[in-house]
Amino acid sequence: MLQDTPISERTLGELFPERLTWSLCIHIDKGKEVWVVTGMLVQYLESATDSIIIRDENHNPIGTIGGKEIMEKLLENPTSSLFYGTKVEDIMEPNPVIVSKDTKYKDLMNFWKQKGRAYAVIPNEWGFYSAISAQKILEIGKACKTSLTIEDLPEKKQVTFKKGDTFGNLINLMFENKARKILLEGTSKYLSDRLIIETISEKMKHLKETNDFLNESADIVDLEEAKVISENLTINEVSSMMYDMAHPFVIYKDWLVTPWDICNVLLSPNITWNIAK
Repeated sequence: MLQDTPISERTLGELFPERLTWSLCIHIDKGKEVWVVTGMLVQYLESATDSIIIRDENHNPIGTIGGKEIMEKLLENPTSSLFYGTKVEDIMEPNPVIVSKDTKYKDLMNFWKQKGRAYAVIPNEWGFYSAISAQKILEIGKACKTSLTIEDLPEKKQVTFKKGDTFGNLINLMFENKARKILLEGTSKYLSDRLIIETISEKMKHLKETNDFLNESADIVDLEEAKVISENLTINEVSSMMYDMAHPFVIYKDWLVTPWDICNVLLSPNITWNIAK
C-alpha cells in the first residue's frame, strides 16, 4: 500500500530511488590556478552541480568552490593576481558536505544551512562522487503531495540595483542581503554571481586590463531575465517549471522563487511523499 510520510523524515535513498547519483560532480585538482575554475563556474553555477569540488592527489574531495568564494576574494583582491598565481585550494571552502543514501532530507537541509551552501556530494557506483544541489531537489518538488502554492512561501524583499552601480557596490549588496540574484530596478532583469564571473572571464580577461575593478560600472554585464508568471502555481507546478529552466528564477507578484525556496518549503510536515510498502 501507499503511506504518506513527511519528506523531511525521508532518506535521500527513498526520495531518489533511481536517480540519486545521476548528477556527477564537477571537479578540479588542487594546484590549478583560479582562472581555470572560473571558466567552469560559468557553466555550472545555478545548475544541478552548482559548485566545483577540489580533489587531492588521491582523488578525495577536500574542498568546494562556488560563486561565494570568488565574490569574497574579489572584495579582498580585485586584481588579476586572484586568477593567475592563486591556487584553487587557497580560496576553497574546506570539508565539503558528504552524505549517503541513508541521510534524511531534514539532515541534508541542516548541513546546507550550517554551510550557507546548497551543495553536497555522495559516493557513487563509479568510484567517485555525485552532486546534490538545490536544483536537484526540484525533482522532489515536482512529485510531492501538497496543496501549498507560491503564496504560501515567505515573501522576500526585492533587492534591486541601478544602472551605473559599481561591481563593488553590487557584490557588497549581494552579501548584505544574502542574495545571489539582484534585480535591475523597475525590471525583471537580474544580475547574479554567475553573470559577474562570466563577465570577468569572457569580457575583462580575468581583470588583466583594469586596475580598479570594484569601482567600475557593472553595466558591461549582460543581464538575464527572470520568468514572470501571473498564476499562483502549486509547489509541484512551480518546481516543474523551474526544473526545465537552465537558471531557475521565477517572479509572481511580490514573490521571488528560487530552488532554495522549494528546498525550504519541503521541510513542511504538511508536504508528504508516497512510498510503496
